[in-house]
Amino acid sequence: MSLPDIIRNFDRVPADLVREAAQYQPAIFADVAGRRGALHGRIRPLHPRMKLAGTALTVEVRPGDNLMIHAAIALAQPGDVLVVDGKGDQSSALMGTIMMNACRKLGIAGVVLDGAARDSLEIDEMDYPVFSVGTNPNGPTKNVGGRIGHPVSVGGVTVYPGDFVIGDADGVVVVEREKLAGLLPLAAKKVKDEAARIAAIQGGDTAAKWLTAALRSAGVLKEGETL
Repeated sequence: MSLPDIIRNFDRVPADLVREAAQYQPAIFADVAGRRGALHGRIRPLHPRMKLAGTALTVEVRPGDNLMIHAAIALAQPGDVLVVDGKGDQSSALMGTIMMNACRKLGIAGVVLDGAARDSLEIDEMDYPVFSVGTNPNGPTKNVGGRIGHPVSVGGVTVYPGDFVIGDADGVVVVEREKLAGLLPLAAKKVKDEAARIAAIQGGDTAAKWLTAALRSAGVLKEGETL
């Protein structure tokens, strides 16, 4: 039996875990998840100060058509992040100020577009978090069906509905829903360890202790040789 194009019900990361996870940088999660989960760098915030954290409501559209994004907005729950597989198309914008105002009013936590946006100055003034591959003043069509609540490929990463999504000036990281709780203690330790290392550097301990061994392993230095 085939699945419907619109899957309305799926498990989401609990709100308390979203709040706890939101305190960390996306880079921290990428590190503790094994250097994975980061969307391609083409997907960037419209302004560097923009941040988002929430649960993925996945949308797949045909390039340049936003019909299913309107449907997703109508189905979204507060705290959701719209994660849109727009096929990386930049020939027209998928969303602009009107839709972003609706998203904010409904409590949608932000938007991630593997596609273009428009009205970027107005969205900046709204201070509503939007991550996209760029901008284009051309508007979309509203004619072609797509899918909601299915796994999508966005920025080279497979995103499942309900996954944790977090973004800042560096970009966006997605963490699988089932793995987030287990990564939170690792994220806390990573932050503590990095703070200790920075303090040591500021105290004059600038040497990377692992460097010599890594250079030997890579064949750059011979055994017994140092920099």
